[in-house]
Amino acid sequence: MPISELAMDLILPAPVLIVEDDVAVSQRLENLLLQLGYHTDALMMASSLAEAQQHLAHQLVALALVDLGLPDGSGIDLIRIMHEQNPSVAILVISAWSTQEAILAALRAGATGYVLKERDDLEVALALRSVLRGGAPIDPLLARRIIHEFSSQDEQNAADEQEAEAEKLSPREHQILRLVAEGMGNRDIAEKLSISRYTVECHIKNIYRKLAVSSRTRAVNAARQRGLLA
Repeated sequence: MPISELAMDLILPAPVLIVEDDVAVSQRLENLLLQLGYHTDALMMASSLAEAQQHLAHQLVALALVDLGLPDGSGIDLIRIMHEQNPSVAILVISAWSTQEAILAALRAGATGYVLKERDDLEVALALRSVLRGGAPIDPLLARRIIHEFSSQDEQNAADEQEAEAEKLSPREHQILRLVAEGMGNRDIAEKLSISRYTVECHIKNIYRKLAVSSRTRAVNAARQRGLLA
């Protein structure tokens, strides 16, 4: 699809600030904006944090394309400044940085979207179109990575919660679990502890739930793995 076709029905907010210290990349972004319908006089170029701040001191921008790795500072600081000046400004990060920390920091600072420099012109133009239409595009590779890392963290949190729950076994449940590990049945446990068989069964069900298991053997194995049984 020709990039010019992506400009159909687009409202082009101006002025636009391009913050990029690599001349070739800066020219590439300028060409993409021109193909989307912008005119040269609507575009402002900055190769450093200081130069970008000079532009902002004289005029608010409606759209900004920002690199994070600038020679005199972080683009995240610039994003924060622009967002504080104008919360409605659309800010698309176009960067080689692909760590979760960088992405989340940029989004928290006020970035609207995030795309990697390595993407071809059509992909960058699609991200621009999305921003111009009110979207919040995130590079697919980065989105998958973040989802994977959050999923891994959720799994770890679930495991930690299970561990914490297991540590909450009551003294009576610990006692019954030790007897189960010795091979005693519910009736024998009830007689030994002078409690009803029904009470033993309730305690064992609670042990199963807290250890996230469904059998006596698994309860004993899980307890030993977690250091609850010698």
